[in-house]
Amino acid sequence: MQPGTPPPVSPFLRTAAAYAWRLLAVGVLVYSLFALLGRFHEIGVAVFLGLVITALLRPVADVVAGGLPRPLAVAITFLGGIALVLGVLTLVGEAVAGERATLVREFRVGVDRIEHWLERPPFRLNPEALSDVQGKIGQWLSSHRSTLVSRALSGASELVSVLTTLALGLFCSVFFIHSGDRQWSWLQEQLPRSVRGRVKIGGRAAWRTFTGYTHGIVLVAATNAVLVGLALWLLGVPLAVPLALLEFMAAFVPLIGSPVALAVAAVVALASQGPLVAAIVVALIVVIGQIEGHLLHPLVMSWAVRLHPLVVAISVIAGSIAAGIVGAVVAVPLVSVTWAVHRALREARGAAAGP
Repeated sequence: MQPGTPPPVSPFLRTAAAYAWRLLAVGVLVYSLFALLGRFHEIGVAVFLGLVITALLRPVADVVAGGLPRPLAVAITFLGGIALVLGVLTLVGEAVAGERATLVREFRVGVDRIEHWLERPPFRLNPEALSDVQGKIGQWLSSHRSTLVSRALSGASELVSVLTTLALGLFCSVFFIHSGDRQWSWLQEQLPRSVRGRVKIGGRAAWRTFTGYTHGIVLVAATNAVLVGLALWLLGVPLAVPLALLEFMAAFVPLIGSPVALAVAAVVALASQGPLVAAIVVALIVVIGQIEGHLLHPLVMSWAVRLHPLVVAISVIAGSIAAGIVGAVVAVPLVSVTWAVHRALREARGAAAGP
């Protein structure tokens, strides 16, 4: 080596540097993407909702379109889906209205039952402490009445935002169901020819994974809701239908949604039926959790893409930190789609390289 010549760089450092700048580029891209979604998260949520509705209703519309014009088939399928959802919500509303008086009376008795239960061994709480807690709660509500009213008004504005997002999602789903394939073909034609093949392969894998996951998670949620509703009805717990609907919605958040919903059911059972029925509901939480974790979710992942439970847990937690409950719902299908696209492109490169 001549004087003044820098020492040669080892292959390990050269490879590490090459991967480092690529990781930095990917990190900047991901950060920019989340920053963009953060500023326009309503649009992102609406498009995601439209894709979910499309994944559920597109197969039905395709069947109906076999004997009717495509626009009419889409209209019938879409309006039928809306009618089904409104019918379920009406059924839940009637159940709540029919049991409201009974539920209020049972909850008052249930609260007294819980207080007497806490006063006995092993808790031995002072009755004056319990009454003092009730007084402090009432005093806090009275002193923070203006704050609660302002929060209620802000909640009304948030409700308008939610309804706007829902309307945009429904609007997107109509066009996705009617001509989503043509829209995707048009988008591919706007890209350079060198990347159209990879985009086509990745898009096909992404949609197959997304629809498989959506169909599977709806099956998981429906199964959990039926099991919970039957169990609560047999145990005589009030509001079995609304609690079953809550379980259906919570099942869209893997691993943590169902236990939270069943914990609410356990509180209702404790207040209305006593500790024994509440203990049975807690046991139900364990049983349904085992069925969901060891039978239903592996089936769903086999339809879409197999993810390790640790990956699912980290994805849900990261999504909830980044975007709250919406992030927790979106995280797992997003990771599943990303991994499916990676696998499809890797297999395509391997097939192109040949033996």
